Amino acid sequence: MKRIWNVALAFVLMFTLVACNTSTKEEANKETSDEVTIYLVRHGKTWFNTTGQVQGFADSPLTEKGIEQAKQVGVGLKDITFDAAYSSSLGRQRETAQHILDGNKNDIPAIIELDGFKEWNYGGFEGRDNEAMWRPILEQYNLQWDDNWTDYPKLVELLGDEGIADAIAASDPLKAAETYEQITKRGQEAMATLVANAQKDGHNNVLVVSSGGMIPTLMTLLVPDQYNGEDIGNCSVTILTYKDGTYTLQSVGDDSYLK
Repeated sequence: MKRIWNVALAFVLMFTLVACNTSTKEEANKETSDEVTIYLVRHGKTWFNTTGQVQGFADSPLTEKGIEQAKQVGVGLKDITFDAAYSSSLGRQRETAQHILDGNKNDIPAIIELDGFKEWNYGGFEGRDNEAMWRPILEQYNLQWDDNWTDYPKLVELLGDEGIADAIAASDPLKAAETYEQITKRGQEAMATLVANAQKDGHNNVLVVSSGGMIPTLMTLLVPDQYNGEDIGNCSVTILTYKDGTYTLQSVGDDSYLK
């Protein structure tokens, strides 16, 4: 009887040790998956980027250069195992994301479309020359329009993202352009969905393809003390990490993959 008791006690101890070890591993895995790295990429160069036309919710195809840019980023990120990938329903974003994923050497996820990652909606200015939208706003503040956007940084300094978005909405003859509140609401909702999915499914690396207006807006919302208005060029890569409710900016507007 004593021998049986000793064997039973040994089995209980062994089971306890295995259970503790398993629990420790599960906690370690959970801790690892709690940190999410988000690769925010602006879409490749498009036809409207080339012709100087306003491009928000309106779409235009990637140029040959834009396709090549996306493929170069795919090569640069080929070793990253992406657990999830997002774009909006805009073709230029979705196609850029697909080219990036096509260059990846790991299993690639299906692209999830979240329209919170769309570019700003410029309403009645969509498809028109940039000058038609920007000249009147610049001139309100005694600034000048030119094709080099010389005075645009001064406008940003004066108004910030919020003031610029609301100025566009106010001057839109169709009254269809988004206000800053509308833009930020959908951007925040998209990021909240991304994080919730990452925590639920244990995502460590996430690809997001968005646009040159929305990415700076997200930076301003998420890391206002870390983002200083750096330029977000076509197919540049901006990296954020998320952990315990806090975003950290790792790099911004990195275009080294294109050089």
